[in-house]
Amino acid sequence: MAQAVETSVIGQPTKEISRLFPNQGEWTEADYFSLPETNQIVELSEGRLIISPSPTSKHQKALGNLFVTLKIYIQSKKLGEAVMSPMDTRLYEGVVRQPDIAFMSNKHLSRITDRMWGVPDLVVEVLSKGTAKEDKEEKYHQYQRAGIPEYWIVDPIRKSIIIYTLENGVYELLGKWVAGEIAKSKLLDGFEVSTDDIMA
Repeated sequence: MAQAVETSVIGQPTKEISRLFPNQGEWTEADYFSLPETNQIVELSEGRLIISPSPTSKHQKALGNLFVTLKIYIQSKKLGEAVMSPMDTRLYEGVVRQPDIAFMSNKHLSRITDRMWGVPDLVVEVLSKGTAKEDKEEKYHQYQRAGIPEYWIVDPIRKSIIIYTLENGVYELLGKWVAGEIAKSKLLDGFEVSTDDIMA
């Protein structure tokens, strides 16, 4: 007769549930996409499952302001689609991220399915204390490797917007804009935003 697994003490984490899932470093896309739907930010990065902490009010304010501005612009110009996190975005085999904002041009709309997005044309990450290092390092390199033409990093604390553009497969700094200045996209001709308005 099989021996029952000892249950956790009431009030303690249910450690036994972890046995139902792969160890860190062993997660596959099949494992990832079999997870139940959630509004929490959950990403897959080369075998690791990454669960981000809830964003701050400053993060959400900057994110909302920029998304609304971008959405209005691309709709008025009929340029494509934009989506705000959470939305699975598959960059390449074994890497599924959820950028704060992703834009897909009309040319690449076939990359969008009901379940996930393929490689976008532009991504935005709004920095938080818990994600800043990853946004500026690991995600930077993954977005570059995926061939995403433009990457925005918005910092609500320093009130700055940094834009990188892909040149010959490598990100180059397009510009850094701080309070009182106007950030301008290279990919979206004519799209510009006031850092003050985004951080307001």
